[in-house]
Amino acid sequence: MAARRDEPARIEELRRQLNEANYAYYVENDPVMADSEYDRLLKELEDLERNHPELADENSPTRRVGGEPIRGFKTVRHTVPMQSVDNTYSTEELRAWHQRVLKGLGVSACGPADEGEQEEAGDLFSAAQKPVSGDEEGVAFVCDPKIDGVAISLRYEAGRLVRAVTRGDGEKGDDVTAQVRAIRAIPLALRIADDGPHSVLPAVLEVRGEIFMPNREFARINAGKEERGEPPFANARNATAGTLKNLDPKIVAERRLNFVAHGRGLAQGLDHIETFSDFLRYIRGFGVPINRHAKGFDSFDEVVARVEQFADERGGLDYGVDGMVIRVDRFAQQERLGATSKAPRWCIAYKYPAEQGRTKLLKVDWQVGKGGTLTPRATMEPIFIAGTTVQHATLHNIEEIRRKDIRIGDTVIVEKAGEIIPQVVGYVEQDRPKSARKIDPPEKCPDCGGAVEQEGPKLYCTNPECPAQFREKLKWFVGRDQMDIDGLGEKLVDQLIDAGLVEHFADLFTLPEKREELLQLERMGEKSVDNLIAGIEEARSRGLARVLAGLGIRHIGATAAKTLARHFEDADHLRRASREELIDLPDFGAITAEGLYAFLQSPQGEEAFARLQEVGVDLTSPLYGEGARSSNAERSSLAGKTIVLTGTLEAYTRPELAEILEALGAKVTGSVSKKTDLLIAGENAGSKLEKANELGIEVWDEMMLSAELGGAG
Repeated sequence: MAARRDEPARIEELRRQLNEANYAYYVENDPVMADSEYDRLLKELEDLERNHPELADENSPTRRVGGEPIRGFKTVRHTVPMQSVDNTYSTEELRAWHQRVLKGLGVSACGPADEGEQEEAGDLFSAAQKPVSGDEEGVAFVCDPKIDGVAISLRYEAGRLVRAVTRGDGEKGDDVTAQVRAIRAIPLALRIADDGPHSVLPAVLEVRGEIFMPNREFARINAGKEERGEPPFANARNATAGTLKNLDPKIVAERRLNFVAHGRGLAQGLDHIETFSDFLRYIRGFGVPINRHAKGFDSFDEVVARVEQFADERGGLDYGVDGMVIRVDRFAQQERLGATSKAPRWCIAYKYPAEQGRTKLLKVDWQVGKGGTLTPRATMEPIFIAGTTVQHATLHNIEEIRRKDIRIGDTVIVEKAGEIIPQVVGYVEQDRPKSARKIDPPEKCPDCGGAVEQEGPKLYCTNPECPAQFREKLKWFVGRDQMDIDGLGEKLVDQLIDAGLVEHFADLFTLPEKREELLQLERMGEKSVDNLIAGIEEARSRGLARVLAGLGIRHIGATAAKTLARHFEDADHLRRASREELIDLPDFGAITAEGLYAFLQSPQGEEAFARLQEVGVDLTSPLYGEGARSSNAERSSLAGKTIVLTGTLEAYTRPELAEILEALGAKVTGSVSKKTDLLIAGENAGSKLEKANELGIEVWDEMMLSAELGGAG
């Protein structure tokens, strides 16, 4: 009993320890525990919180990642615009900017530093703020490394993180709060001190900063992509942006993004903060990470020296830096200088030149990604560049190769400019040997021998059963919005493929006959196997639309699959369709129709349907039948309406309900707008319900919905 009485106290202690660990690692740059210890304590906290739901706290370290992926991103207007920064590429241009600043402020020279105000800590600032003499004032500057990441605005209200928005077009961006909550470097609640300036929380504090991916994490992710035969991310910034755009916050948590602050938006109650350097010191005290390499200077000669010195230092950092941002430190002076329509006048970014090297191109291999994309990968004589030895580089796609006229045997120019993955940017014309060979695109997939097609600048393998693509496609096939096989997650898919139990989509449906083999897999006991087999048996009857959406046919997602299922009663009728019939379908274009037709007529397409039918998968369509659908639609008040679903419903899953509503002639969308006619709200409806009420949109609960569906049946 004593242990139970202590559990609430233990919960508070674990939360404190984990938050302190995040602060020490991301703010103090002084880790206090190993990752394994952090994970162990986090698991203990999860177990205790599960036993004590009455002690739930949305800002607990366990609540960084929600249970379900979000369905889309909402556009949000910034309270204060997020302007971009003008660039400069030489010290002459940098000094010219300095003269414009002085002229704009009516100042002829910068004041000298006051020794009494100097800070020795490398991650704080030392700029003096005193006027020189008489009416002449000093101008101090802050140099802050320009991290190559994704700009973000974090809004804290009463110390709680309530919203995170990307820069977007500067006026408005995407709400990525669910994703940002999964980043451990970003505090969910500001750290409060017992006394002093950090004992009182600001009413509203918007922190602008950069989300980025450390080099070691980028290398880990790309190594995994290479093992799976997927094209790597071109650079860490693209990887960061792609991660933030992932609808599943769990992916964000797995990729270990980082964050540093570099600016402010709306800040209420901070009139006592007069300089940018003071602002950074202030938010750091609340547990917000800042860049420890940022420094303040009173002499612009020192600014230029710092910029030049950091060119050599940046190669030793564990994240990409492509420049140095220099800004006027005092906020009052920033306001006087103002801004153009695009950028502030009080700030500029010095961009470092790209580091390049020359080496010989030996060969080009074509790697197959999960979507069938063929990406050219150059193998070169090893070259040391930007701190690492490089032997491989991306050539992007066939059109880039043709545009640059790169050939095997060329002396090529390799570049890493904030790009962790090197790229070939050109060749040395005078060094081209007579033996140099043109790089021809492959006529067949290098992995499976299937047909290759070009769409835009990219090449694709059209075989949906290509082994290089199959692992990721199988994970898609079993997913919730496709075949929805309960108990079959990504790790189990990997185990099934590695054990040789599944080599084709149809092999999934033979697993109930392989019970003993399943029991030999890691973490697969009797109950797990029973659940998996039950899920497989249930999935056999999903119908044609789910099968089409799951096969990974290019351009055929859930919406296109439903369109096909309404017009063709089964897979046989679909395979007999002509190009013209497919092109004439609602919302089908020539590209979608041609790609689908090619798959349907291919040996691989024929085999896919034949094998699925052999193992008892239902390839008929319950959605087929324009007459019955039209009759139902005519009787239903939902026909022609744009409907949004939100919250948890007792009688339906969202995909099931969407199919029912679409069969009645409605259009189901993921976000509320002025075009929305009806919101169907279940339990725990959130922001969509609020927005619907603001816009005066009709809202139904599940009882009203059931009454309508009962009458329309």
